[in-house]
Amino acid sequence: MVELSDKLLIGIFKSYKNIATVGFSKDPGKWAHIVPKFLIEKGYTVFPVNPTTNEILGLKSYPDLLSVPHKVEIVQIFRPSEEVPAIAEQAIKRGDVRVIWMQKGISNDEAAKKAEGAGITVVQDRCMYEEYTRLFGE
Repeated sequence: MVELSDKLLIGIFKSYKNIATVGFSKDPGKWAHIVPKFLIEKGYTVFPVNPTTNEILGLKSYPDLLSVPHKVEIVQIFRPSEEVPAIAEQAIKRGDVRVIWMQKGISNDEAAKKAEGAGITVVQDRCMYEEYTRLFGE
């Protein structure tokens, strides 16, 4: 597993701008809605991946990661840990994903090893909102 230094995390935030959020919630009270909305406000392009809706925050929602017809650099995951292997498989299959970021409380070492073996940086059990605000003081 790659050591997640602040330098590496800052590099992720500064280098990549296209984020597919798997499990983006329609509920404005959930972190799975608050975090991607925050990232949009910070200038990131976020693609909702949620098979239960066609649109979130006016953005087209896709049923799965392979359906997103745009360049995806980061896959942000808001799904249970046991669902991560299938999501990681799709990220690897896409070929454009550089980072898989599992939100706080979500981790899967087996999927992480497989993704890292395919050249994808993996962040587990960390909140993108918390890390962004800690690193950039927003």
